[in-house]
Amino acid sequence: MIGISKLYCGTVESSDALRYGRHSGKLPSHLLQFSKDKKPVVVWNMTKRCNLKCVHCYAKAIDETGKDPISTEQGKALIDDLASYGAPVMLFSGGEPLVRQDLVELAHHAVGRGMRAVISTNGTLITKQKAKELKEVGLSYVGISLDGMEEIHDKFRAVPGSFKKALQGIENCQAEGLKVGLRFTINKRNWTEVPHLFDLIRELEVPRICFYHLVYSGRGSELIKEDLDHAETRQVVDLIMDRTRQLFDAGHEKEVLTVDNHADGPHVYYRLLKEDPKRAEEVMELLQFNEGNNSGRGIGCISWDGQVHADQFWRNHTFGNVLERPFSEIWDDPNIELLAKLKNKKQYVGGRCADCRFLNICGGNFRARAEAYYGDVWAQDPACYLTDEEIKK
Repeated sequence: MIGISKLYCGTVESSDALRYGRHSGKLPSHLLQFSKDKKPVVVWNMTKRCNLKCVHCYAKAIDETGKDPISTEQGKALIDDLASYGAPVMLFSGGEPLVRQDLVELAHHAVGRGMRAVISTNGTLITKQKAKELKEVGLSYVGISLDGMEEIHDKFRAVPGSFKKALQGIENCQAEGLKVGLRFTINKRNWTEVPHLFDLIRELEVPRICFYHLVYSGRGSELIKEDLDHAETRQVVDLIMDRTRQLFDAGHEKEVLTVDNHADGPHVYYRLLKEDPKRAEEVMELLQFNEGNNSGRGIGCISWDGQVHADQFWRNHTFGNVLERPFSEIWDDPNIELLAKLKNKKQYVGGRCADCRFLNICGGNFRARAEAYYGDVWAQDPACYLTDEEIKK
C-alpha cells in the first residue's frame, strides 16, 4: 500500500510514525503501513456468497443463498485469538460480507476486543438501517468497490443497477457519520475511468480512495492479459498523482492510495527528485518504514472455510485452518516453510528483484503475480514497471 497523498503531497512526515513508536497497536489507521512490528492486518473472507457476479472476483464468489462453514461462535473464537495475538485490524470481506446476518454481531465483538473493524463491500446492501447498525458497533471504515461510472461498473458487476445501489450505500454511510471510501481495481477495461473516480470523490465528498493494481487470482486470473503494460501503468500512476495534487491545491484533501504494486513507491520518489529533492529524501525514509509488500507478514487472510493464506489474493498456498488450530499458532510456526520464508523474503527473491536497489523498500513486490506468470514463487514480479536503469544499485 502506497499512500500517494501522504508521500507526494506531504501530509505525513517520518516524525508522525516515530511519535507512536511505530507500534501497530498504537498507530492511527493512516499510519499503520509504517509500523515496525508488522502484526498482521487480517482479512477474513467470512463468506463465499455474494449478490453480484463480478468478472474480476478474486474469491470466485457463489450465489448469496446457503450457509457458511464458520458459525458465529466460531467466528468470535477466531476474533478472540486475533485480538489476543495483537492483530490491529479485522477486515471483514467476502464474497459480500453483508449477506451474513451476523456481520454486525461479529464486528461488534471485534471492536469490543480492542480491534479496529472495517468492511470491504460492494455497497449495494447498505440500507439506511444497516448503516445505522454499523455505526452503532463502532465500525472504523467502510470500503465500497466501484469499477468506474455506471455503464462500466454495471458491466463488471454483471447486475444492472449495481452502481446506483452502491452510491446509495455511500450516501447511507455518510448520513450516519461512517467513514466511507472507494476501492477501484485498475485494468485495461476501466483505467480510463480514473479521472471520473476523482471527480466522484470530490462531488460526493468521499475522503478516501484506493486504486488496486490487478492481481492474477480468482476470476482475476482470467484477466491476466488485461493487465496494463508497463507504460500504461506509469501513465495511470502519474495521473493519480496529478489528480491528487490538483485536489490538494484546490483545498480538497483526500486520502489517495495505490495497492498491490510497490514499484509505485520508487516511482513517487523519482518524480519528487525532479520536483522537490528535499521531500524526496523524506519519502525515501518513509518508504523504508513501509518495507514494501507484506504478504505473509503484515497482512494475512482467513478464508470462508477457515484456511489461512498469506493474503486474500494468493489462495493456492494454505498454511493451516483456524477451525483446527489458532491463527496465532499457524502464523508463527517456523516449520511452515513458505510462510517462514515470506517473513524474510528478500533473501529468496530472484530475477531483477534480487539486485534491485529498492528491494528493502519494495520487498520483492507481489509473489502471487510472480508465481502466476512464471510458475515460480520467487521470480521477479512481472508488473514491476521500473526500468533496469532505475533499479540499478
